[in-house]
Amino acid sequence: MEKPALPLSRSLFVFALLYGGMVCIAGVLGAKQVAIGPLKVEAGIFGFLILVILGSATAELHGRAVADKLVRIGFVPLLVSMALMQVVLALPADPDMYPPLKEAFPIVVGQGGRMMLAGLISYGTSQTLNVLIFAKLSQGEGRLVWLRAMIASAASQIIDTLLFISISFGGERPILALMTGQMIAKVVLSVVLVPWLVTAFVAFGRKLDA
Repeated sequence: MEKPALPLSRSLFVFALLYGGMVCIAGVLGAKQVAIGPLKVEAGIFGFLILVILGSATAELHGRAVADKLVRIGFVPLLVSMALMQVVLALPADPDMYPPLKEAFPIVVGQGGRMMLAGLISYGTSQTLNVLIFAKLSQGEGRLVWLRAMIASAASQIIDTLLFISISFGGERPILALMTGQMIAKVVLSVVLVPWLVTAFVAFGRKLDA
């Protein structure tokens, strides 16, 4: 006899789909450095900020345990996308492929083993830390979602930068200035973008579940 399907809230379903997509695309976006006024940061930060927001919104709506599971399951699309990129890079290019695109593609999607390891470690650590801080600050009251998310995002982005840059470039190039600039930019973006975005995502999730 077939077992009945377990109920899944609409918000969790939508958040999980979006989370998986952001995990994959954030690394690709990181190939571009963007300038926002005086701030200079790799564009992958926008994907990672959405991951932070989704983790916090999931913790708010469904609890820390579910949000932690979302982070862990996020390793699946991340690892699959990394493996698929290596397969595509190893395959011979079509001789008639547009030459500039042919030259640019390996630069955009190609990552060394050290950078891939750095990405896995920094992703797992920073996203888990974000959920932990967000949940701990609530003290069971569920108030000030925007403030808790902002603090958790800023702290987790600092750790993400420390881990990723030190693992990727430590011993190969000076990293202090690069690390400091990235931290400042990510904290500023966390303060500016996260409060209103997480408020909107939580409200959207509640509307879906209603």
